[in-house]
Amino acid sequence: MNQTNNTGILEKFVNTVMGVKTENQQPSVDKSIATTQELDIKAVIVYKLGTILQIGVMILVLLGMEKLIMLIDNNASFPSWFSTVVTGLFFALLSLRSRIFSLLDNTRSRKTYDQVIRPRWSPPPLAFPIVWMIIAVLRVISSVLVWQEMNHQFLVLPLILFAVHLAVGDTWNTIFTVERRLGAAVPVVILGPWLSALVVTAIYWETNPVAGMILSFSCVWLTVAAALVFRIWQLNGSEPLYPLKLTPVEQ
Repeated sequence: MNQTNNTGILEKFVNTVMGVKTENQQPSVDKSIATTQELDIKAVIVYKLGTILQIGVMILVLLGMEKLIMLIDNNASFPSWFSTVVTGLFFALLSLRSRIFSLLDNTRSRKTYDQVIRPRWSPPPLAFPIVWMIIAVLRVISSVLVWQEMNHQFLVLPLILFAVHLAVGDTWNTIFTVERRLGAAVPVVILGPWLSALVVTAIYWETNPVAGMILSFSCVWLTVAAALVFRIWQLNGSEPLYPLKLTPVEQ
């Protein structure tokens, strides 16, 4: 009984930190299905614009942080470590809640993952928020190291690419988790979160090898995640690898 209670407490804590909605917390949405093989051009445009706008907003936020830290560093009343703490908290917010800068629906939930057919080797649902919590911590540490290496600047290529990586990851979440477009999720996860993670890790490594090594764990996890997304697509009908036009289902 104690072990069950502990597991429930852990699950509640992890879901709260990561913002994962449980079944009872799911917002009511209109159900839609794909009745044709027609490309949903509107969805493609929305995904692209949503991602671009999120990247733009996050770059503006980086600019704002650069101005703020400059004021802190130039103010003798603040201890020397204060700007590092503020920067760490900022990267924690960015790593855990980058979706607040997105105009797309980025609800985190287990609903899609629970309902699709999964391979035998797929991790349990609770594993995902736990792993992403660990990755968030690693992202904070590695990003702070890069920020220190870049003389407390935020508008630098490594950190801008990091923002891009977070934005494309949020868009993928919209496609897979929210809209359950299993086909479109395959190329997006490969060309988006997975590829951008490799690029960010490489440039972090070039800037500060320790930061690159710390961030490399996310590449391992995203490789597993990409393989899992591909296998889920295969097991659930292998729909076309692009967003299909959806038709609302009458309740």
